[in-house]
Amino acid sequence: MFGICVLPPVWLQNYKPAGGALRNRQAVFSVRQQVAKMLAVLSVLLLFSSGPVCCVLQNLYCAFSDSCDCDFKPSVRDLEWDLYKNVFGQHLAQDIVSEEVARFLLNKSPDRPLVLSFHGSTGTGKTLVSTMLGNHLYGSAMSSPFVHQFVPTLHFPSAERVNQYREELKSWVKGNLTSCARSVFIFDEMEKMPPGLIDVLEPFLGPSHVVFRTNYRKAIYVFISTAGQEVITQVILENRQAGQERDEIKLSHLQEALAQEVYNNNKSGLFQSSIIQQKLITRFVPFLPLARTHVERCVRSQLCQRGICNRSDVVEAVGGDMIYTPAEGRYFSTTGCKTVSAKISVFL
Repeated sequence: MFGICVLPPVWLQNYKPAGGALRNRQAVFSVRQQVAKMLAVLSVLLLFSSGPVCCVLQNLYCAFSDSCDCDFKPSVRDLEWDLYKNVFGQHLAQDIVSEEVARFLLNKSPDRPLVLSFHGSTGTGKTLVSTMLGNHLYGSAMSSPFVHQFVPTLHFPSAERVNQYREELKSWVKGNLTSCARSVFIFDEMEKMPPGLIDVLEPFLGPSHVVFRTNYRKAIYVFISTAGQEVITQVILENRQAGQERDEIKLSHLQEALAQEVYNNNKSGLFQSSIIQQKLITRFVPFLPLARTHVERCVRSQLCQRGICNRSDVVEAVGGDMIYTPAEGRYFSTTGCKTVSAKISVFL
């Protein structure tokens, strides 16, 4: 099947040749004409190309067009709306992600990439939020060739090959940043990442390093992990015992404790990582365990997607069928919203 490749903006009139050697105005004009013709030809080819050919041509276009950000078409407003409409029980994650992404994109020349580390138990929305990021940053959403996802069990399965993986990951990230400075890199299941592997990214995350031929500081990195869930659960339990509302929990209650737990946890993927030592993570984002009311909101949302919003009986049945912890209070679902879809099918 053929598709239409999204064209990057054309700023031919703003093209400026690099360097100061071309002092003669006629020579400068000639170079601009040649580049403009080349970009015009590439634009036409892009319009009628698809698939891998389109991506190759688009990368070539971006290499010569100063203002080209590939298919980067961010919509912060849509991201915020999606977060607040479809992510349940996560006021901290909603606020942090929307605020940090908005602040990062407003800065046309950031001094470092945006690095977010998502932490929390299964089914709390970590992967969902990372998907929303890709969907609202690129015109082609998560299918964009500039959104890169890594899963340790698939991409880095053998702890004995860490040195090989380090070289491959470094090369992969550098190559993709050269193709598109606005690249997004998502690392899922960090708790299964071989120790020491992720530190190869350190040169790309700080403000003082240089990556050849690209502004690497425009990239976004997302780490996703269940590490730190015990700290998060402990804080929210203490909050309940103190008679405070869930929404009263602030990031300051969790940020430092979460950073320490992830750093000292030998199954976090960031165990004793120089990335944490050098304070290269913009924010540790806690995802709170979900109560029954949040699970039931997940159920109702999925029922509405199937066109049957009025099935309150199914909402109550699925909510009651979940396993909750701790035993003495049964406050939080052990699987969050992860098994909701399968349970809906059982009770329909």
